Amino acid sequence: MASSDDLVRIVEVIEVAPSSNQFPTSAAEFTLPLTFFDTYWFKFSPVERLFFYPLPADSNPTFFNSEVLPKLKKSLSLTLLHFLPLAGNLIWPSPDAAKAVIRYTPNDAVSLTVAESDGDFNGLSGNEIINAIELHPLVPQLKASHDAVAITAIQITLFPNKGFCIGLTIHHTVLDGKSVMMFIKSWAYICTNQENYPLQLPSDLAPFFDRGVIKDPSGLDLFFLNQWLALTASDPKTRSLKVSQNLGRVSPNLVRTTFLLSHDNINKLRELVLSKWDKKKPIHLSTFVLAFAYTATCLVKARGGESERAVFMAFASDYRTRLDPSVPENYFGNCLGPHGQCVKAGDLMDENGVAFGAHMLSDEIKGLEKGGVLDGAKNKWSAVLDAIVKESGSMQMITVAGSPRFHVYGLNFGWGKPKKVEIVSVDRTGAISLAESRDGSGGVEIGLALEKHEMEIVASLFKF
Repeated sequence: MASSDDLVRIVEVIEVAPSSNQFPTSAAEFTLPLTFFDTYWFKFSPVERLFFYPLPADSNPTFFNSEVLPKLKKSLSLTLLHFLPLAGNLIWPSPDAAKAVIRYTPNDAVSLTVAESDGDFNGLSGNEIINAIELHPLVPQLKASHDAVAITAIQITLFPNKGFCIGLTIHHTVLDGKSVMMFIKSWAYICTNQENYPLQLPSDLAPFFDRGVIKDPSGLDLFFLNQWLALTASDPKTRSLKVSQNLGRVSPNLVRTTFLLSHDNINKLRELVLSKWDKKKPIHLSTFVLAFAYTATCLVKARGGESERAVFMAFASDYRTRLDPSVPENYFGNCLGPHGQCVKAGDLMDENGVAFGAHMLSDEIKGLEKGGVLDGAKNKWSAVLDAIVKESGSMQMITVAGSPRFHVYGLNFGWGKPKKVEIVSVDRTGAISLAESRDGSGGVEIGLALEKHEMEIVASLFKF
């Protein structure tokens, strides 16, 4: 049987620079400093996403190469003009600089790989269990050295007569999921409207770059950066910009699949939790809380073991509207705060496990409503970071990537909505990926990457 790498052929690798045809003086050197929201994610694995798009039954490679690919390339160049940092690099501005910076220069560009695959498009874009490694050849790699790391890499892979896949790899130090989606939505918007270019991006897609809106009187930026350097001190070059190797390992036995919680399933979970709840105490039972709590109970049961063993449940929350003063919704960068608690496995494995998990998550989220979200951030955030980086076999980490609020299934480049969206980087982080259900019914898609025996147990539990 051919390996997944053998099924993908590289057609070309090109550099796509921000367009200079429309506004030749606009793409000048552009530098952004890192805030503490950025340095907190300094060496996390890059975020890797795949968007699978079916093509009409009568389409062929000629149609793709003459119609689809040229439009994607041109619109990408036009979009990068609005998002110059994504064409740049994360660098140390000088050998003795205290912090790295994000810098774009007029010679910078995004590496775009064009490939073809003989793989099973329908299988890879379906919800059945597949070997995780099958998706890896569809994901581009960031160019990286100890002193400079590319911020973005893109791969477009054609599955002849079936569809195509857009693979996107983004450095987490530079931007969070909301900013990533702002870029991809802008690319799709320009791709479908490029005949009318130049055009203004809608206000919610036009990036806001001013780092002055992030206040840091306590010096958290250098604190988190130094914590990262201390945690990776075993590396020969502790100031290396390469991601932490401890956060990038992938088991060869990993399999992936997607589970669906329908709108009715979510309502049943809500009723279950409320039936075990003190009606006088307010509780936050969003789709996110219920999906996370339910999936966590399945994962803990699948792992088994002693009821006293430690389970760390963590998630990141968008702080844009929670800071005082608030930050614009279209702020470009990271604006996430980590939250989590260590609990006992037994609390999630018993009959009240879902209610217990929902209670814990609700308390964490309701705590954000009280203001002062950065109070104690130095100690609380560093404790979460330490737990994630120093993860041991005795502690089960359960984290989340993505969000049902990103509306990833609305991304139409002109040939219809995606058939499937995957976050491949959960293979390395072990996170749960969340997205809204493609049919728009109010459900949620839950992507998991697990050892095969654990996945089989989760599949047996994930039933209503």
